Amino acid sequence: MSDHAHGHEPGHAHGAGGHAGHSHGVSADADRRWLGLALSLITAFMAIEVVVGVVAGSLALISDAAHMLTDAASIVLALIAMRLAARPARGGYTYGLKRAEILSAQANGLTLLLLGAWLAYEAVRRLISPPEVEGGLMLGTALAGIVVNVAAAWCLSKANRSSLNVEGAYQHVLNDLFAFIGTAVAALIVVLTGFDRADPIATLVVVVLMVKAGYGLLRESGRIFLEAAPADVDPDAVGDRLVAQADVVEVHDLHVWQITSGQAALSAHVLVEPGGDCHAVRRDLEELLRHDYGITHTTLQVDHVPDPVLQVTPHGEAAGDPAHCEELHGPVHRDEPHAH
Repeated sequence: MSDHAHGHEPGHAHGAGGHAGHSHGVSADADRRWLGLALSLITAFMAIEVVVGVVAGSLALISDAAHMLTDAASIVLALIAMRLAARPARGGYTYGLKRAEILSAQANGLTLLLLGAWLAYEAVRRLISPPEVEGGLMLGTALAGIVVNVAAAWCLSKANRSSLNVEGAYQHVLNDLFAFIGTAVAALIVVLTGFDRADPIATLVVVVLMVKAGYGLLRESGRIFLEAAPADVDPDAVGDRLVAQADVVEVHDLHVWQITSGQAALSAHVLVEPGGDCHAVRRDLEELLRHDYGITHTTLQVDHVPDPVLQVTPHGEAAGDPAHCEELHGPVHRDEPHAH
């Protein structure tokens, strides 16, 4: 957010940045259907994989099953958050419960990191002392897992991924798909060469992907909770665009933040020329913010530049008179708004 002033400087040009908002036009009901279908696929296969993983003695398969459990949990959490976010604003919750989706995204990111840490520990332990692995059973299950996760990822891709909540569930499933691919490669190596350490090595590769996805979710959800500007919006550039409009003299107390993913908000105090039309300026600025930055939730306080206030000195002369001030105190220095 930005508190500094943006002053109008004649001839100072600023290029227009394209920050148009994107809407997938997918209804919440459709999103819930796609998430529910993905949840059914994952839950059914997870139960099978746990049994096979124990029988085959494969950490990679068991880790995949554990990851699928977090996939299922992340989708359930996403579905709950979507229902909470759809509730209308009431009482002290003037924005409603829209940030429930961001809490869900944070939980998904955190579970990815915690699960990655546990799997890394188990993989290192098995690298040191590798148990015997049933490669054929491991390979067959991994190939089936690839098919299931491709189907689940496709279902989630049909939902509105501009929501950080849905994106969190999608990242869980996508990482699980990568995990199954790694497991299939490791199983093939075990079958062809008998190299049992391929199983924990594949697990470590997946851990890296999990940490990357988990950190990304925590970073993006953290930005929203800290009320940082959207990643694709530069508050200074926005202030420069606003102050460059006709009749605008200064823009200050400019704040840009996100209510939830895909819903940015902006507030600012705008000063216009003494003869300017405050209502017309406000409408023009709101249209600019909507069209160029996708910001539709705006609060603009628009006022005229205040007239100078004259004070009478004991000698009967106006204290605000520049000539008088220069005679008594030397040259006058007027503060100018910080221009961009």
